[in-house]
This record gives sequence, C-alpha cells and structure tokens, in this order.
Amino acid sequence: MRRAPPAALLVAALSAVAALAAAAAPAAAAPDPSRDVLWAALKTCVLAKRLANRTFPCLSVDLGDGDRPGSAVLRAPGEPTHSVVMPTDTVPGLEAPVLRGPRGAAYWRAALAARPLVSDVLKGRLTPAEVGLAVNSARGRSQDQLHIHLDCLKPSVLKAVRAHGRQVRHSWGRFPVPLAGDRYYALRVPEAEAAQFNPFAALHTLPGARPDLHRTSFAALATPPGDPEPGYILLAYRAPSASAEDVMDHSCRLAGARGGA
Repeated sequence: MRRAPPAALLVAALSAVAALAAAAAPAAAAPDPSRDVLWAALKTCVLAKRLANRTFPCLSVDLGDGDRPGSAVLRAPGEPTHSVVMPTDTVPGLEAPVLRGPRGAAYWRAALAARPLVSDVLKGRLTPAEVGLAVNSARGRSQDQLHIHLDCLKPSVLKAVRAHGRQVRHSWGRFPVPLAGDRYYALRVPEAEAAQFNPFAALHTLPGARPDLHRTSFAALATPPGDPEPGYILLAYRAPSASAEDVMDHSCRLAGARGGA
C-alpha cells in the first residue's frame, strides 16, 4: 500500500524546522530535500541537548555513550499520540547493513522504552503494551532517516491478533488473516528474549526468494492479555511500497471508545 497520509503531514509541519537546521543536513543528502526534513529536525534536537540540555522540538534525546547509540523521540505535529524514534546517527532505513548488529537491537529497545510517551497522553485510556511499532520500506516512507513509528493500533488489527495470536510461532509463518489489507508473516518474540532481540536482523530470515529489505516493512506489538507465552509479535511483509504503518490508527479510536477524545 502507498505511504500513509500522516507521513506527508509530518513532512509539511516540520518544514519550518528544516529551514532552521538546514546547515546540519547530511553531506550525502538525497536529491529531494523534503526527504531530509526529519533529519534536520533531529539535528536541531541533538544540538539543543548538547548546548543547553534541552530537547526541543523532540520529546526526548539520548546522546548515547560508548556502549549505547544515541536516539531521540519526536512527536508528529497535530497528532498527539503519533511519535517516531530515530537514531541520532545517519541511518537511512531498515535496509541499512549496520542495523543487523547491536545497533539494531538498541533502537528496538529504545522504541519499546518510548511507548509510555504515547500512552501517557491518553491518561489511562491506553497502556504502553497497546502501543504498536512500525517501520516502512524505502518506497513506503517519506524520509531517508530511520524512524520507528509509535502509535495506537487499528481495532481490527488488535481483534485479529487476539483471535489468532496464539498460532504465531518462534519461526516465521503466515499470519492466518490479512491485517489492514496486507498479508503478513509473523514471528513470536518471548518476553525473556525481547531485550536482546533484533527485528532488523530477523528480517533477513523472512521467507522468500531473497531478503530484499528495500521492499520490506515491519510492525510489532505486545502479545494479547492471557497469551500463554507473553512477549511480542513481529509482523512483516514485502511489497514495492510496503507500509506496515497502515496497521496503526493515528486517530486512536480505541482510546476514544474508552472515554474521551
């Protein structure tokens, strides 16, 4: 499926920030400068953290250390629950070879740790465990800096996972039903293994003729309550413009149904 409209909204809303931080754009910038808006905003956050211990316009900035790569969290303008987690180093997308190593696992942990930044906005109407993660493919994304989407999940996706999640095993297998119109492979990640898990490396074992990560997208969510093996379910599929962000609901109807906008 084509990239979701909210991604375009994020680009438009951050254009002013890009103008302020244009000098910080990477040397190998893409021909289309609009694909570096997120990178420019990110560098503004990093500079503010280093010079003044402030994080604006980001929600949080971790500069990292010798053992942990830096990351930052930025909220999409006009979308109270939609946030993205990004490396503070240049990483174009999930196809980057560096993500197969420890950095990939570190960014996964950073995304899991950032889920309360979504659920806290909803003041008890959503738990961190109900916040999903998603990374779009090269043609399914609007930005050439890795960003892990965090937000509410579509009620239909949650319903399907509640109904069929127990069928997901420790190796890739077809999820029994389509999710948001696409057919996914699914993989179970036990809670005890989650801290060391690397979803980017796991994508290299996705069934298919060859591991074409430029056409691959993935999402992740916690196992439903009552699952006999708590942990996470990784969902992935390949398509020319694969966008696992489509399993998300940026309007967060689930929280609204629980009492409030």
